[in-house]
Order: sequence, then structure tokens, then C-alpha cells
Amino acid sequence: MCAAFKCGTRYVHVHSEPPLSRKCFFTQMFFIMDSIEMASFLSSSVFGIYRSVRRKVLLPVAIACIALMGAGCNKKPVMSAPPPPEVAVVEVHKQSIPLTTELVGRTAPYLIAEVRARVDGIVQKRHFREGSEVKVGQLLYTIDPATYQAQFESAKATLAKAQANVRAASAQRERYQKLIAARAISQQEYDNAVAQQQQASADVASAKAMVNTAKINLGYTRVVSPITGRIGSAQVTEGAYVQAGQATLLCTVQKIDPIYVNVTQSSTELLRFRREIASAQANNESFIKVDLILEDDSPYSVPGKLEFSDITVDPSTGAIAVRAIFPNAKQELLPGMYVRARIHERFNREVILVPQIGVTHNAKGEPTALIVGKDNTVIQRTLVTLKTMKDQWVVLEGVHEGERVIVEGLQKVRPEMKVTPILRKQTDTSINTSADADTEAQRSAVNG
Repeated sequence: MCAAFKCGTRYVHVHSEPPLSRKCFFTQMFFIMDSIEMASFLSSSVFGIYRSVRRKVLLPVAIACIALMGAGCNKKPVMSAPPPPEVAVVEVHKQSIPLTTELVGRTAPYLIAEVRARVDGIVQKRHFREGSEVKVGQLLYTIDPATYQAQFESAKATLAKAQANVRAASAQRERYQKLIAARAISQQEYDNAVAQQQQASADVASAKAMVNTAKINLGYTRVVSPITGRIGSAQVTEGAYVQAGQATLLCTVQKIDPIYVNVTQSSTELLRFRREIASAQANNESFIKVDLILEDDSPYSVPGKLEFSDITVDPSTGAIAVRAIFPNAKQELLPGMYVRARIHERFNREVILVPQIGVTHNAKGEPTALIVGKDNTVIQRTLVTLKTMKDQWVVLEGVHEGERVIVEGLQKVRPEMKVTPILRKQTDTSINTSADADTEAQRSAVNG
């Protein structure tokens, strides 16, 4: 408590605290009186005037102050309600953003042919350079053909013998046919002649098949490339013995232009992809393009396209195989490379971006956000999110156009609480074109 008294031409300020007891009350009473007397004594030049002021003015004022102090001792201080806490909010709006999904996978050849021995024998010569391009039908190996050449000649001789027997049997049948008409021979003799002629014809057919088999085996001694592509390392050397029964691997030829990229995708995302594809086709819109990021984080210069998805979901992971195809004229991509496929979907105009710092998760693991209503009351909402893009969540449900989301001060508020919102600008708005811009910049850097 503070009191001011005028003494002469000066004011004397007296500070005191509210007494807590009767003893405190009388102690402060005498303290105030002594203080007034001392101030009056020092400021007055005439002792008589001091006595008159003390008696007529100062004493009543001191008594009044003491009464006020005594009354204040029994009053409790009035506590005012604290103001609503301040929180930082951002106003969210629907945005047009390119939805992208990045999946990891590996490259695979468009065609692959394992060249194996189909006859037994000694490898006489290798006719290719390892790692080079080969054409379909190009000679790769020569296996010793001597045995198969002999078998081929023997089969041809057998065929000639069978053909001679057919001519003899046919001539005899024609003679017997005339004799049976004149009843010069029995029916049994004629039937035997017909059977011999048919058997000879069958022997010719069998001999022709043997010739074809021998010719094929002879041809297998010349090992040729079944496809056009790049050949790998030689698995056998000249002088090696190869066997058809063990299917000895000689080399591998792979076609890598174009080339496949095999990735895995959750079955849930695949269902959404299919719905988006159907919607895009109904509106005559282009839907999906695929960019590739290489192992060293550099972009592949040519975009690809989705081509295939498996028909079986892996029960252990809930994922399904997805295949994209990329041109590979420069053969920068090799089979087995680790890559990341970035799938660009069509623009989705029904999403809202919410800063990640404004999204928390409840005990069930569901994403939630605190919204400031029109009356500045805090409302908690459960969100349906799609993915993150940079420092923002892509929200499909739970937040509406123009609503204010708390991004700072979450720890000091709770639902149904009044707050003082301070609007902040949502700075990361460049996200709506960042993915395409980054990809275009990377392509420009590659093309130089």
C-alpha cells in the first residue's frame, strides 16, 4: 500500500504492505506517524508551525491511513482470468499438385537367352567376342560335327534303301492286281503283295524322319544366337566337352534395348492406380509417366511407361510386382542395376497440404490435427493422408477449404479451449511444381 502526504512544498510517499496480524497493525501505525513527524521536522523551518500541523492536519490523516490499512488486511486480492494462449495457425487451401510415387527396383533385360549345348561333343571353336553385339543366327560355337555327319549320311542311305523297296513292292502289287483279276493267283497272295508295298512306304517315312533327325543334330554342332542382343562371357573354352543331357551353358545373350525396370507396389496403391487410370481414360487425359533415378542419384534422360502388373499379390508382404519399360539406345542401363522409379500421376485438384509440424498421431497411430474454429475454439480432427511431399502432408479428408490449422503452440492447448490465433503464411507453396521442375532441371543437366 502506498500513501502520499504534503509537507510544506514537498510530498512524502510512504509505502507499506498489508499487515497480517494485530501486532503488525500497531507496529506500522507508529512507523507511519514517526515517518510523518520526521519529514515534517526536516522540511519545516518554524517549530511552532510543526506542532500546529501535527495536531490539526497530520494526525487525522495518519489515523485515516491506518484505518484504510486495517481494512485492507482483511480483503483478499482479486485475481483476473488469464488471456487465451496465442497459437500460430496456417490457413489451408486446395491445391493442384503432381502426385508422385517413388519405388525402388532393378533393371531386367527385355529378352534373355541362355545358349546351351544340344548335342554331345568337343568345342572346336568360339566365334564371338565377349561383351559384343550379336545378331540373330550369328555363329557362336562349333562343336565337332564328325559323328553327326556320319549319322546323317547313314540316315540318307537308309532312306535310299527304303525308297528302293517301295518301288519293288509297288511293281509287284501292280502285277498281282492283274493276276487276281484273271483269277491266276489266290486272294491271299495278292493281299500279301499289298501289305509289302504299304510296309515299304512306311519304311521310307521312317527313313526320312531319321534323316531329318540326323540333319538337326548335325546343325546343332553349329551353335548360333537365338536373338539379337549383347552377349556375355563365354562359359566354356575351346576343347571343352559339352553334353546335351546336362544342358551345358555356353553363354548368355540379352536384349537390353528397350529394358525393363521391375519394382514392387502395395496392393492398396495398385487399386488406387487402376481407379486413376480409368478416370484418366474416361476424360481422355494422359495419366502416368515414369522417370528413373540411377544408383548415383543422377536422372535417366529418357522417360518410360508402365507396362505390366502381376496377377498375384505376395501374401507375406502384401505387394505386387509392377514393370515399367524404358528405351535404352545408348545402353546406359544394364541388367541388374539398382534404380528408383518415380511414377508421376495426373494432377489431383482435391488435396490439401498441411505442414508436418501441425500433424500428430493419436494412440491408434492415426494422424490428427488441431483446427481453430470460427469462434477461436480448438477442434481436433482425424485426417486421411496420402503421403508426404517435402515438409507437408497430402491430406485427402479431415481438413476443409480455408480452415486454420495450428502449427505452433500445440503443447499448450487442448480441444474445446479458446485461443488467440496468429496467422502465418504457408511458405512451402512451391511444392505444387517442384517435382516436375526438379525432373526438368535434371534432364537439362544431363543433356548439357
